[in-house]
Amino acid sequence: MGRNLKVLIAGTGFAGQGHADAFRGAGAEVVGMVGRTESVVKDVAAKMDIPFAGTDWQAALETCKPDVVSIATPGGAHVEPIKQAIAAGCHVFCDKPMTHSGETAVELRDLAEKAGVKTAYAASFRYTPSVLHAKRLVAEGAIGEPTEVESISHFNLDRNIPFGWSHSKDAGGGRLNNNFTHSLAIVTSVVGDQILQIMGDVRDDMGRAPIVDGVHNFMTRRDYIPKDLNDPTLKWGESDVEWSYTVLAKLAGPFAAKPVSVLFKHGGLVPRFQDDHIIFYGTKGAIYLKGHYGTGQLSHYGSDGTWTDLPLPQDIVDANPDMAGETEQCWHYLARELVRDIKGEQVDPYPTFVQGAQFQQIIDIIRKSDGWTDVTGLA
Repeated sequence: MGRNLKVLIAGTGFAGQGHADAFRGAGAEVVGMVGRTESVVKDVAAKMDIPFAGTDWQAALETCKPDVVSIATPGGAHVEPIKQAIAAGCHVFCDKPMTHSGETAVELRDLAEKAGVKTAYAASFRYTPSVLHAKRLVAEGAIGEPTEVESISHFNLDRNIPFGWSHSKDAGGGRLNNNFTHSLAIVTSVVGDQILQIMGDVRDDMGRAPIVDGVHNFMTRRDYIPKDLNDPTLKWGESDVEWSYTVLAKLAGPFAAKPVSVLFKHGGLVPRFQDDHIIFYGTKGAIYLKGHYGTGQLSHYGSDGTWTDLPLPQDIVDANPDMAGETEQCWHYLARELVRDIKGEQVDPYPTFVQGAQFQQIIDIIRKSDGWTDVTGLA
């Protein structure tokens, strides 16, 4: 394929603009953008020099005739636009969560496979330099056989951020959809992607949030927190999704003879006391990654019994897109892989709708929280 691929973007916020930049960075041509509010999509498209702007997705597909669509809207709004794009023969780049349910995610996976289109699922923090470094070290035997992993994070989100898609299960909200997807992708990319067993517990400790007009960009939602939360005219929306989770998993992969035990612990509304982190333990050492997605300093515990900070290998530095933000870096990395694959170039395996559907089904299982055993009758 000699010409530049044409890309149509769904979404005008932080993700939509980030996806557009990522595909341009990969050498593709962004030919259009679709949003729910006409004035907003026209303004964003004009600022980004995107030629087509509209609010009708099907009309945009027919007008722009894209090779690739990039879905950058909340997860609950993914299903129909992706169905229409697949029917038009488009390859699909979809942000996480893939959809709002395992059932619909499986349906989209099957439709894409039947149509023969390529898909990319952007649980993409697996592409940060430190995670790529950890993956290499584990493959080289730096910790022996992996035995267990812990992934710990606390976000201390403001309880009064305006009510929106993040508070709603049907809209694709919840911390499993928007945090666990990244964490699971990171751990499976490093130690092995065969997910054998899963169990978990979730808690909605948000309760309610104020309803406020005018929020179009997820990254600026805090700016809309009402100044007077006791205003009797203020309307409130009820959360129906988890803001905290604890998940246990067993994974299998090429580097360990026995299943690897994994603990994922996330508190969306609670403060951190010590650094968020991801630690990979093995029979001969350990690897510590600072930060909730392991984007910080990598430290190695080896045979000398000490922790040592390791520098990033230069080839990993060189391969990482030169972007200011970690989220943007990862979008650029995955968009580049998808574009190269579509063009017939050799690429390493990247997350697709196969992983997206698997993750969404796992989230449905965790949300049932039915792994408990009643011990109240024990002596």
